[in-house]
Amino acid sequence: MRDLIAEQRHRLILGRLGAEGAVAVGKLSAALGVSRETIRRDLHVLARAGHLLKRHGGAISVARTEPDEVQRSQTNAEGKRRIGLQAASMVPDGATVILDSGTTARYVAEALALRRELTVITNDLGAARRLFRRDGIRIVLIGGMIQSHEEATLGPDAVEMLGRYHADYASVGAGAITGEGYLSDFSREAEALRSCMLRNARTACVIADHT
Repeated sequence: MRDLIAEQRHRLILGRLGAEGAVAVGKLSAALGVSRETIRRDLHVLARAGHLLKRHGGAISVARTEPDEVQRSQTNAEGKRRIGLQAASMVPDGATVILDSGTTARYVAEALALRRELTVITNDLGAARRLFRRDGIRIVLIGGMIQSHEEATLGPDAVEMLGRYHADYASVGAGAITGEGYLSDFSREAEALRSCMLRNARTACVIADHT
């Protein structure tokens, strides 16, 4: 199989990833008859395109990490709306707010739309769309790589940019909350950005429903 072009290898890699949920560099190298370095380059290209998440020694499927945004938006919508209203009620006119990505954060954005003279710093494209035409609300969109399963930026560029800002309030999500009250997440990239959000706000509010 040494004559496979890159596009063919990519399709085979994604096919195996879809079936197994994870792939290893060594096994792919043997199966496709190419070097480990070639496989690493292929995984890097596919990761940049948002098709998978690189891990030490291989990669995992995006679908095995966090449910798709559309699926999550249909789960406990009323509970998330109420959380959004409560989180927004903490924010007075004239404040600076860091707003996380996710379906619950977009309910916060909708509730914040009635505020005046706000500055909202967010990595969520959907939240930005809900607010950017509102008079008296200034949007700072955090840059970085856009996640394929959610309209939001992530990665070291996003963390670096967010590090330049400090806010009065932050509304921050989480992948899960342990029984002891610790926050956890689906990736180190998400953890790094959300940790920065929590650190860079005077008052932080975790927006998470029971699901």
